[in-house]
Amino acid sequence: MRIAGNVLRLCRSLATLQSNDWIVSEAVRNTMLPTGSFCDKVALVTGGGTGLGKGIALKFAELGATVAIMSRKKSVLDQAADEIKRKTGSTVIALQADVRDPDQVFKCLEELDERAGVPHIVVNNAAGNFISPFERLNAKGFGTIVDIVLKGTANITLDAGKRMIQAQRGGVFVNITTTYAETGSGFVVPSACAKAGVSAMVKSLGAEWGKYGIRFVGIAPGPIKTKGAFERLDPSGTFEETLLRKNPSGRFGEIEELANLATYVASDFASWLNGEIIRFDGGEAVSNAGQFNMFSAVPKERWNELEAKIRDTNKKHKVE
Repeated sequence: MRIAGNVLRLCRSLATLQSNDWIVSEAVRNTMLPTGSFCDKVALVTGGGTGLGKGIALKFAELGATVAIMSRKKSVLDQAADEIKRKTGSTVIALQADVRDPDQVFKCLEELDERAGVPHIVVNNAAGNFISPFERLNAKGFGTIVDIVLKGTANITLDAGKRMIQAQRGGVFVNITTTYAETGSGFVVPSACAKAGVSAMVKSLGAEWGKYGIRFVGIAPGPIKTKGAFERLDPSGTFEETLLRKNPSGRFGEIEELANLATYVASDFASWLNGEIIRFDGGEAVSNAGQFNMFSAVPKERWNELEAKIRDTNKKHKVE
C-alpha cells in the first residue's frame, strides 16, 4: 500500500490535462434504422417540446411514426410540432398536459386514441431537476421533482399501459432515467430518488407486463448539452470543463445519438430487450468509479519516469 501511495502521489504531481482529439462522427447525427421502420406505429413522447424529448420525437417522425408530443406549454408544443412536421412530413399531434395530473393525462390519451389510436411506443421523458444542497430544500421543492419524474411517469404508464393491454397488441415503454439513479448523487437528491424509482419501474413492469407483450427499457444518459438542463444544473458555467475532463470520450453526448438509441430499443430489432437499463454516458461512470483511472491523466512520455520510480521503490524494499 505504501508503494501504491507513493505512485499515486507522483501521479498527481505529474498529471496534466490531456485533451482528446476525438471528433464527433457525422454518423451519430444520421438516422440509424431503415426508412419507414415505424410507418405503422404511434409514438408518444412526454416532454417532447424541447431538448432530448424533441430530438427523440423528431427521430421517430423521420422513421415514419405518427408522433404525439406532450408538454405543459402550448406555445412550445405548437412550435415543436410545426418544426417536426416541416422536417419530416409525418403527422405530429400536440397534447397539452401536466403529467402530474392523472385527469389531464387521461384526457390527452383519449384525444390521441381518437385521432391516431393507442400508442405502440411511449417515451417517458418528462422531467424536472435543479441543483441545491439538500438542507436548503423544503418539502415542496422535493415533492415537485418527485411528482414530475416519478408520479408523472407512473400516470402515463398506468393510463397508456391499460390501453395497450386492452388492445391486446403489446407495446414498448422507453423510460429516460440517469446514470446517478444507480449510484445516487449529492445536490440533486430529489432527482436521484425519483429517477431511481423510474428505473425500478422498468425492471418491475418488464417482468410483470411481459405476459402482455409489453416491453420496458430504460436509458440512463450521461451529460448531453441542452439549453434548459444546463441552465438549471450549471448556471454559472463553471462545471462544464470538469464534466468534459471526467469523461474518457472527451465530449458530451449528442441528442441525435440518444434518439437513435431510443428508436432502436423501441423497434422490432430489439424485441428481446426487456427490463434493462442501458447506461449511455461515454464511459463516464466506469471511468470515475475505478480509483486508479486517474492514471489516464499522465502523459505518455512520463510513464518511463513512473516505472523507474516504481523499480527504485521495489529495490529499496528488497534491501530493507
